[in-house]
Amino acid sequence: MPSSQISSKAYHDATKHSYLSVQLDPNYVDASTQPSAFKVYPKFYRRVKLNLNNPVHSFISLTSAITLEKVYKDGPYKLRVNPSAGALYPTEVYVQIRGIEGIVNGIYHLEVENNCLTLIYELIDDGLESYIIPGKCINGFIFLISCVYYRSSWKYQNRSIRYCFLDSGHHLGAVAASAFLHNRDIQLIFDFDKLTLNSDLGFEKKEFITACAVSGEIQEKKIRHLRLKVPFVSGTDYFESNQFIEDAYQATTLEKSRQQKLEYPQFDFDRDKFYQTVWDRRSIRRFRKEAISQEDYLYVVQQLQQLIPTENYEEIEIYSVVHRVEGMTPGLYRGTHLVKTGNFSEKTGYLCINQAIARDGAVTLFFVSDYLNYQTAMQIAGFLGQRLYLTSNYLGIQCSGIGAYYDDETQELLETNKDVLYGMVIGI
Repeated sequence: MPSSQISSKAYHDATKHSYLSVQLDPNYVDASTQPSAFKVYPKFYRRVKLNLNNPVHSFISLTSAITLEKVYKDGPYKLRVNPSAGALYPTEVYVQIRGIEGIVNGIYHLEVENNCLTLIYELIDDGLESYIIPGKCINGFIFLISCVYYRSSWKYQNRSIRYCFLDSGHHLGAVAASAFLHNRDIQLIFDFDKLTLNSDLGFEKKEFITACAVSGEIQEKKIRHLRLKVPFVSGTDYFESNQFIEDAYQATTLEKSRQQKLEYPQFDFDRDKFYQTVWDRRSIRRFRKEAISQEDYLYVVQQLQQLIPTENYEEIEIYSVVHRVEGMTPGLYRGTHLVKTGNFSEKTGYLCINQAIARDGAVTLFFVSDYLNYQTAMQIAGFLGQRLYLTSNYLGIQCSGIGAYYDDETQELLETNKDVLYGMVIGI
């Protein structure tokens, strides 16, 4: 059966973990074979070095900036504003810039390692709008998030389709955080002609577009497709194809998302403090089993309930397994509604593939959905995950994402038939 006729739920089900599957395939890899995590175009391409003192440059740079370099025995890791499963960073950012003083109208690749924009395509009467919002012209910015999937599938094999989409959502969250800091509105767009755009951007099925974020003035104007194809440049130093991932991407790209009215969130973060939070955000690896306050927990929940600025939408339901929150009964909550009482810390530790963080944190959260478009739902889960990271870190609470858990058994704990898309944990 062609991949386009297989439901995306089947791809989700095919990547489920169970106690047995993890024992049979513990998924060890040789770290020395890790593919490159940075895409770089040839040196003769024109580049713009980003200067953080320039507001436009800062807006773009802060969507992907390297914030810390750690050296381990197998080499350096460059950690960024956006988290990534296994710190593998499969996502790339491209940005179309139109009508911004001092910058040539064109499509640029954000070269994260060197903090610069690489001009890969100069605009005339063409542009990305014709693929994304036909009949419109954006004076401002169109950010494209893409995935170089082999960076993730090298380690996580078929299940990496989940991590590519979650990482893409986190990256959209990083774009949204930078937009907030620079007083810009953004709109997320998930439903558009990604397959044609992948071809015209020269990706050769080794990289694929997952979403875009638009920021700027929208005008009624017909823009045509790119007049030339962009030359292929690989996002890794070597590549191994995975037909399952390519089929899953195609199938989930062709589905339509649910629709909603476009509305914008209203945050009250102190911008200076939030800016520092973006730079300092980290994934925690150990908790001290200490409680957080009920006030802080409810503030976190409130921010997760803020609007998501998109017309293409999938509803994400959040279950919280409360272990250590002052003044709250330990147990399972749906939103702020207590479903059942009990100390489930050992259970959540077991469910999350025996990860101590899921047992020792203050709250373990699970994001579930009854989606139409799996790709959109996973990215919104990742987007909310980025919001959770930044909100909790803003309050001095630690956070970590958990992509690995026993799917069916987690559904049983939550007493839901909806798919579990993501796990996260917060605490001290």
